[in-house]
Amino acid sequence: MISSNKTISLAISAAVIALALGGCAVAPPSGPSIAAMPRSGETLAEFQANDYACRDYANHSTNPAGAAQAANTNSVNSAALGTLGGAAIGALFGAAAGNAGAGAAIGAGSGLLIGGANSANGAQYSAAAMQAHYDTAYAQCMVSKGETIVQPQPYYSTQPVYVAPRPYYAPPPPVMYAPYPAY
Repeated sequence: MISSNKTISLAISAAVIALALGGCAVAPPSGPSIAAMPRSGETLAEFQANDYACRDYANHSTNPAGAAQAANTNSVNSAALGTLGGAAIGALFGAAAGNAGAGAAIGAGSGLLIGGANSANGAQYSAAAMQAHYDTAYAQCMVSKGETIVQPQPYYSTQPVYVAPRPYYAPPPPVMYAPYPAY
C-alpha cells in the first residue's frame, strides 16, 4: 500500500510540475512590427490619431486575449498529456521489468520533458501567428487611411570570396637509369 501511495504522490507532483512548466504564456502583440510613415503634408497629430485608431482596430480584429488563452490552454494540455502518457508507458515498461512505480516515475519525467518542449514550440508558433495577423490588420487600416507602410528590406551581405593558394606541382625527380644486370 505504501508503494502505491508513493506512486500516486509522484504522479500528482509530476502533474503539478507539468502544469507549472507547461504554461508557457503567449503574450498578445503589444504593437505592430512594421513601420508606417505619414503621407506628405499630414501633421504629426493626424498621423498619431490614425496610428492609434489602426492599433485599436488591429487589436480588436485579432482578439489577442482569446487567442493567447487558447494557446496557453493548448500548451498546458500538451504538457499534462505528455506527463500522463509518459507515466502510463513507463508503468508498462516498469511492470515488465518488475518495478512499475519506478517506470511510471521515469515515464512521467520523460513525458513532462517532451510535453513541455512541445508546448513551448506550439506557444512560439501561436505568438508568431498572432503577430502576423495583427500586422496584417494594422497595415490594411493604415493603407486605407492613406498612410504608407514601409516593408523591411532583407539584408543581403556580399558573398564571401575564398582565395585559395595556387597549387604547386613539384617537378618529378630526375630519372636515373642503371645499367641492366648481366644474366
